[in-house]
Amino acid sequence: MENRRLMSHQTILAKFVNQRIQRIKMITIGKMNRLVLLLMVLISSSVVFGQVSFPLWQKGSMPNSWGMNIRDSIANERVYRVGQPDIEVYTPSKEENRNFAILVIPGGGYAREANVVSGSQIAKYFNTLGATAFVLKYRLPQSPDVVHPELAPLQDGQRAIKLMRALAGKYHYDADKIGVFGTSAGGHLAASLGVYTEDFTEVKDSLSKYSIRPDYMILLSPVISLADPYAHKGSRENLLGKSASKEMIDKFSPNLHVTETTPPTLLMQANDDPAVPSFNSAMMYIALREKKVNASLHIFPHGKHSIALTHNPISTDLWMPIVEAWLKELGC
Repeated sequence: MENRRLMSHQTILAKFVNQRIQRIKMITIGKMNRLVLLLMVLISSSVVFGQVSFPLWQKGSMPNSWGMNIRDSIANERVYRVGQPDIEVYTPSKEENRNFAILVIPGGGYAREANVVSGSQIAKYFNTLGATAFVLKYRLPQSPDVVHPELAPLQDGQRAIKLMRALAGKYHYDADKIGVFGTSAGGHLAASLGVYTEDFTEVKDSLSKYSIRPDYMILLSPVISLADPYAHKGSRENLLGKSASKEMIDKFSPNLHVTETTPPTLLMQANDDPAVPSFNSAMMYIALREKKVNASLHIFPHGKHSIALTHNPISTDLWMPIVEAWLKELGC
């Protein structure tokens, strides 16, 4: 009798243990299913809300290249090497779209590109003004794949302007209202796009029919002259090398190439900029006005070489309202 009772208790206990095991399995599977579902939502969200980018060159057609397989190198919100140049688009809401566009060119002394603080963040700011903004990721001169270092950034910039004109219908902006915004060395590249009339893109394809020049320029703390004593030596040496000739220095100093057809320009800089003397903006302004180009110059007392969307000293914060007002005066 005792044996039967013992076997009965063992059977009941075994059933209880088995039920608990099955319950634990069901809970574990349920949690795993929920985790998989969450991952699927996150992945799909990154696709839906991620930024769209457009490569500037078709595979095998990039000019000024040795044809090397170079990968992008990005760290600490900086781009240090570019294998495939592109433009990344940031769009305003349909209700706020004012039908103009701007190419945002990050700075970094031609050694790197500050693609967040002077790239994507600036693009989002222009979205609040109703602009469709594109952030340029351009080849840096020291790339081992570049044949002629000084031409690579300019080629990518000119190609970006052409591509933006082709994309006007897709993103609902006027193809004749496409400007450039650049800071520091990005300002040098932006100014170069505005003053050079020669097409360096070389490739003949469906984009060849579009103009390479922007319709307006906004230059913040820009590198302009590559000649002493006002040059930013780091930008000059990274772009042209340490022993650049006077001919090359003059060729890549935008203030020396302004013409009557240079687009309207807004220049802003801090008087206490220790990296790029404010004389750069002043020299560009004088060159523009000598050719009777529509130009505006604002030199703030403080801000050093770090004027941005936040943490600006007192009156330097006015640079953003000035940009908005100037664009409206321009008809954008």
